[in-house]
This record gives sequence, structure tokens and C-alpha cells, in this order.
Amino acid sequence: MKPEQIARRGIDQQLIAAGWVIQNNDQMDLGVSLGVAVREFYTSTGPVDYALFVDGKPVGVVEAKEVRKGGVITSVEQQSSRYVHSIFLGDYSGENVRFAYEATGMVTRFTDFADIKPRSRDVYWFHRPETLQYLIRQGADTMRNNLRHFPALDHRGLRKCQIEALQGLDSSFAANKPRALVQMATGAGKTFTAISSTYRLLKYGKMKRVLFLVDTRNLGQQAEREFQAFKPTDDQRQFSDIYGVTRLHSPHIPKDSTVYISTIQRLYSILCGKPITDADEETSGAGSGGGEKEVRYNKNVPPEFFDCIIVDECHRSIYNVWMQVLEYFDAFIIGLTATPDGRTIAFFHQNLVSEYTRHDAIIDGVNVPEEIFLIETQITKHGATVFKDAPVLFRERYTRTKQWGQLDDDLTYTPSQLNGEVVNPSQIHTIIRAFKENIFATLYPERREVPKTLIFAKDDSHADDIVKVVREEFDESNDFCRKITYSSENAEALLSDFRNSFYPRIAVTVDMIATGTDVKPLECLLFMRDVRSKNYYEQMIGRGTRTLTKDELQLVSPSATDDKDHFVIIDAVGVTTSAKTETCQIEHKPGISLKELMESIARGDHSEEILSSTANRLIRLSRKMTRREHEAFSHLVGCAISSQIARMLDAYNQDETYEENMPLAADRDDGEPDDDDGHAEPQNPIELAAAPFHDAAVRAMILDIYRTHRQLMDLDNTDFTTFVGRDVERGEVAEKIILTFHDWIAANQDTLIALGIIYAQPHKLRSDALDVLASLALQLRAKGITEDKLRQCYDLRDGKRRSKLSQIADLVSLIRYEMGLITELTPFAERVRANYKKWIFAKNAGNNQFSDEQNKWLQLIRDHVATSLSITEADLDLTPFGNLGGLGKFYQLFGNAYKQLLEEINIHLVA
Repeated sequence: MKPEQIARRGIDQQLIAAGWVIQNNDQMDLGVSLGVAVREFYTSTGPVDYALFVDGKPVGVVEAKEVRKGGVITSVEQQSSRYVHSIFLGDYSGENVRFAYEATGMVTRFTDFADIKPRSRDVYWFHRPETLQYLIRQGADTMRNNLRHFPALDHRGLRKCQIEALQGLDSSFAANKPRALVQMATGAGKTFTAISSTYRLLKYGKMKRVLFLVDTRNLGQQAEREFQAFKPTDDQRQFSDIYGVTRLHSPHIPKDSTVYISTIQRLYSILCGKPITDADEETSGAGSGGGEKEVRYNKNVPPEFFDCIIVDECHRSIYNVWMQVLEYFDAFIIGLTATPDGRTIAFFHQNLVSEYTRHDAIIDGVNVPEEIFLIETQITKHGATVFKDAPVLFRERYTRTKQWGQLDDDLTYTPSQLNGEVVNPSQIHTIIRAFKENIFATLYPERREVPKTLIFAKDDSHADDIVKVVREEFDESNDFCRKITYSSENAEALLSDFRNSFYPRIAVTVDMIATGTDVKPLECLLFMRDVRSKNYYEQMIGRGTRTLTKDELQLVSPSATDDKDHFVIIDAVGVTTSAKTETCQIEHKPGISLKELMESIARGDHSEEILSSTANRLIRLSRKMTRREHEAFSHLVGCAISSQIARMLDAYNQDETYEENMPLAADRDDGEPDDDDGHAEPQNPIELAAAPFHDAAVRAMILDIYRTHRQLMDLDNTDFTTFVGRDVERGEVAEKIILTFHDWIAANQDTLIALGIIYAQPHKLRSDALDVLASLALQLRAKGITEDKLRQCYDLRDGKRRSKLSQIADLVSLIRYEMGLITELTPFAERVRANYKKWIFAKNAGNNQFSDEQNKWLQLIRDHVATSLSITEADLDLTPFGNLGGLGKFYQLFGNAYKQLLEEINIHLVA
């Protein structure tokens, strides 16, 4: 069979599946179906490979090329365009032929010539005749034409970052860019922005259906609530009263809705016709999906079903098998994420329409900054040694059964082995006890209840250990501390309680609450596991950044006295200083057990993330296996475990996959027997990597090995803290913060000079100095630097213990101290009072002393300057001065010299 015949066979299959009847030109009968594709139909410029007729009228053409021309398919567009603009022979003059396809049976491009700027695009499949009929009826009022004419955005109720994102999306759609990425910090309103854009796309772009795609059921529930609550500024109705909103729960996908909310797992199962359970939607990216080859055309959900797909948390949802789900649809794609990496940006064609980082969000007061508190222990930092002489206790990881045994040799374990191969209960107790002792003494001295705290554990076993220790150390009930992981019963209810109720005060998780999930009252994040992925770490600390008013915070933390203005990272494992990488880690499925991973492969999920995650578990297991276990594995599987791991990690090596698979695919398409060269046909590397897990005996053997490997319970080595305190109490950290502060002063030198803070003393500060200084101070807040953190750094450097600095005005003292303009670092208010004492003593030294009433006014002015940096005439009509008669009374008391007096106060009190 010739290459072009192979291509036409594939094209025929796709057209038929999409509802087209295919006919030869000499047997044409356009009445047999709504959509008819006629081969070799004659036009005024020659025969076109396929002419598409809908309801008896010509609407489009298909130009077929052989498979190997897929890489240069755009070069065919001129030919298909010529046919579109030709005269179709017969009684078809004046008919609107506007659609052109270029196809190889594997690659298809599509152009709608009714668009203002017709531009071809890749489509997974041919459109159905009903779709082209709908488009024809729309005439020139095409969706892409409508997207070029968005009305001006109504800014009401929108933050600046949301306005920029929506305007960026409008511009991207107007330019017909197929993909757009919105980077927006946690808590800045990504979902609200997405719903606002959805409303504009439906109302003004006249889209029919929009899909909001998430990767866990919990995020889908959150999104559904936000869609239902959204109310546009130009309509009094709620969104769900204007447009139908449907969250997909079953294999059925209704066609009469407008907005669909689904996990990516659910959508994949619908496309592939495979069953899915609620549990499959609990974990990020879990579910019984399949590899790329299993994405197939589904006539019930054709590629044109959605006009736009919004991908929430797209930094982790769009790769491997899930990328195929997205590329199945002929739809615009919007990505939402707080932490894009290089792969994310590349997937969205580098079309980053808006960028709003956590740094920006802190400056704007949308997020709160973090404070870092360190708990270092001897064993966490250095590990320990268990000697062989005495009996040791082993614990089976899952059944928790214990058994005494003997070591063959002394065992020296490293920090990375803690809470995995080795459990040292003393280490967990030491960390939790240090945390408990510092909550009220150091971190939150004004509180009566433990702030809402999230502890990150290594795995479920570690989480169980932590829960027990927390309850014991705090002498509290079960409700006080709960494990909330994907394996927890009623995890959603527990999460709701953690978010909205007084109990639990402390939750222990592995990765269920690590990304995406809102728990606004969170004030402490205790890391008892290290994290080496930069993006994952940023997502994790994003759980604490949400702002909350005092009234809202008091609903779950009644003793809170202020708005939530910061959160605390309690670093017990060095996570804040460990090296982070931008690259994706081997482990994609930290919340799924090895048993579930292997069963997913057995059910047909051969995606890269499943194979690599399983390989990662086998790497860890192989290090613990005995020689006999290695031999048993090789005997049953047919290769060493190291070879099997290599196969799994290399399965998606694109060069190998292409060279081994593509020629075979071509041979199969040809339908002719392969030449017998004496060698067996090479096996698909993905199938080869997955093959052992289809054998139940192999899965059982691996689980037996995994379960018999016990955790050593180190009861011999008692842990102790080596350092407990804020990060600024470490010399190298303090010096770094002081240097950052110095650089900040240099960067804002001109403004600070203009305010009279540096290089111009004694000098009065301008009346708006506090506002300007507060705006500048937000830059420091975004770096995690507050006035009192700077004071602590100077205390450590200078070997002193000074009074706490707690207000913006104290920045004046800090700036002047760093610049060497003053030699003592004291709170600004104390300095003002000291200066006032000198000034008032000098003024009263002569015969004309101030009266009691005048002194009362001057003391009030002193207190005002201590918090506001200066005093103006206008201030004298405000509280508390207004209650005493205001500026008029001040003039009555001090006479014509009142202006000179105010000037003198401003100069001397802030010197």
C-alpha cells in the first residue's frame, strides 16, 4: 500500500467516526446523511481529495498527504486554500465554502476562513457535521472574531493583579493565542479571576461550553462553591442562575450545561470509558488512566465539545497522560498557577499574560509574610549509631507489630534515614516538645490556645507517630491533633473542621494539604520532612500566606488580638536552607501506596508519572533487599531489579521510543508482513517496563518484600536540641538580613533623603512621611524582614538586648542606626520622649515657663510625633486635639508663635 493510501485509510476512519459518510465522486448521493465527504470532487482548480458537504451544500475541503509529511503539513495550506476559493463544479455557485483541513491520518490542521485573520491550528480529529453546520449558521459572527472585540473591563470589585490578569487574557484571546498562563500568588484570587474571565468568554465571546479542570475532588468542590457564589457587576443574578454549572460525578456528561467542573481523572475516564471511583479523585493526578495511546476519539464528547479549558494548579496537572487529555480538545487553554516552572511556561507557549508573585502579594497586603523559627536537634542533624551488642526493637511499617531482634553489625544511620528505615521516638518527642515550649513563650505570647498548626510528615507511618507524640506532649485529647492524609477516613470532614472549627488545633499531613487547599486560619507550618523541589516547597508554604481579619481569626482562635499579619515556618529539618531544584522529581505520587501504584499499572495506566513513581519506590526498596530477595526478584521477573528500574525510568526516553516504535507503527499501517531478518520484533519500551506488574505473583512478591522490611526503633539514643530560636538568632542569617537592609536603604536613598530621614538631620519629617515609609517598608516585609527582626539581628551582632521595635516609625531609628547617624538603637518613641525631655527642659529654663494646660497639649503633641513622625496644623483638628478645642484652642494658648513652635517641635523631637 502506498504512503498516501495509508494516510487516506486513516482519514477515512476518522471521518466516519466523526459522523461523515464517505462517497466516491461518481457515486455521490448527498441526501444520505447530514455530512458527506466526497472523494476526488472536481473544482475549477482541479480535484480536491475530499469535499465536505453539510445538508447537501459544500462547506469545506480536506487535503490528504502521506504520514511522513506531517512535519511539513503547513506547506499544504496554500493548496487547500486554493480549493476553498475555487468554484465547485455543479449547481453550487454562491455557496459558503469556508473550512479547510490538511491531514495525514495522524496529524490534522484546520482553518476557518470566516475568521478575520484565518489561522490554521492542530486538531485531534475532524469536526462533526453538526458542528460545521452550527458554525455556518453563525456566519461571520465566529467565536474568534467575537474575542477580538471584548468591551472594556469593569474594574469594580477587582484587585489590581486580577485586572492585569483579565486584561492580559482579553489581549491573548483577541490575538487568537491558543494557550495563556496566569501566574498569581496563593490567596490573590486565581479562581475568582478565572470565573470573571469565564463570564466574559460566555457573554462576549459567545462560547458554548467552558471546562474548569482540577486534579483533586476537593479542589473541584471549592471551585463549584465559588462559581455558584460569583455575581457579575453587570447583572444582579448569581453566575449559576445565568449559566448552568455542572460538576461531573459520573460517566455521564450532560450536554445542556455551560460550565463544567471536573477532575482531570474523571474527564479522562469519561473519554476512555473506564470506571473511576471517588477515591481515584482524592489524590493529585491519581486514577485509573492510561498512556498516550489510550486517548481515543469519543463521539459523545468530541474534541469540539469545549471551547475553553481552564486548568487549575496547572504546574502539576498538564503533563504526561494528562497533556493528551488537554490536547484532545479543540479549545483555548488557560493555566492558573502560583508557581510555574520551565515546563509549565513552555507548555503555554511562553504566553505568560500576567505575573503576580508571592513577593508582590506581600507588598500589596494580599498575603502575609513568614517568620522562620528553627528547631535543631543532635540526631536530626547528625543521625546516630545503634550498636549490635544489645537487642533492638523492630516494627513492621504497616501492621505496627513489634519484634525484638539482633543486629549483625553496628548501624550508623543518617538524617535522611530517620522516620523511614529508622524511627527514633526521642527525636519526634524532642521536636514537638521544643515547639510546645516556644508557642506561648516566644511565638505567640498573647495567645491562650495553640495557633492552627500544620505539620508536614514524611509518610503515613511517620504521620501516625507524630500524632501520638503531639497528643502526649500537649496532654490533649484525640480531637486536638488529627492526621489528615489521603488514607484518613472522612478526610474531607476533618479538613473542614480544621478550617472552620476550634478543633483540631494541629493537623498532620503528608501531601493532602500541601498544595491548593485553603486553610486561612493556619498560622504555623512545622516541617518534619525536607523538600527538595522548589515549586513544591513554595506551594507548601503558600498554605500559611492567607490573610485573615481579627474577627475571622477569632472564629477559630478566640484569643487572637489582631489581624493575621504573618505566619511562622517552624523548620525542624533544615528545609529552609536545603538546596532546591527546579526540575521535576522522580516521585510524582507521594500520597499513593506502592500497592496502588502497581495496581494502576496492572489496570493499564502506563503513564510516565506512574512508572517513574513506582520506580522510585523500587529504588528505595532495592537498597534494603537481601541477596536472596534480589535473586528471587530476578528469577520471577527475568531481570535484576536495577534493570527493571532502568527500564521504567527510560521508558519515555523520546529518542528510544521514536526509533523503536515509529517504524513498527508504519509497518502495521501498511498491512504487509515485515521482512524476516532473523531477529525478534523489538518490544515497545513502555509496555516492556510495565509488563512485570501485570503478573499478580510479581506484585505479591514485591509487597511481601516491602512489608517484611521493618523499621528499626532506636530506643538507645536520646535526642536533644542544639539550637532553638528564630533564624535571625543565627549569626550568618543576621548578617545577611542586615546586608539586605543596607541594600534597601541604598535603593531608596533619594526618597529617604527627601523625607529628611538620612543625611539632613536635624530636620523635620514631612507630614506624609509615615505613609511613604509604610509603602517602602512593604518591600522589606516581602523579604520577611520586620522592624523587630532587624532589631534582633543588631542585638546579636552587637551583643546587646534592646527594647522591642514594633511600629513603622521605628524604621527611622533603624535607618539612622545603620547609616551611623545615631549610636544607640532605641524605639523611635523612646527617642522622641528623650528629645522632648531635653527640649522642654531648655524651654522652661528661663522665666517664661509653660503652664499646666500648655504642657498637657505639648505632651499630646509629643505622643503624636512618636507614632506619626511629625505634627502639622491640620493634625490639631483631629483626635485627640479636636476634643480639646483643636487648632483654635492651640492658637489661643500659644499665640502668634504657634507656627514657629510646631516647626521647632518637628525639628528637635525627631533629631
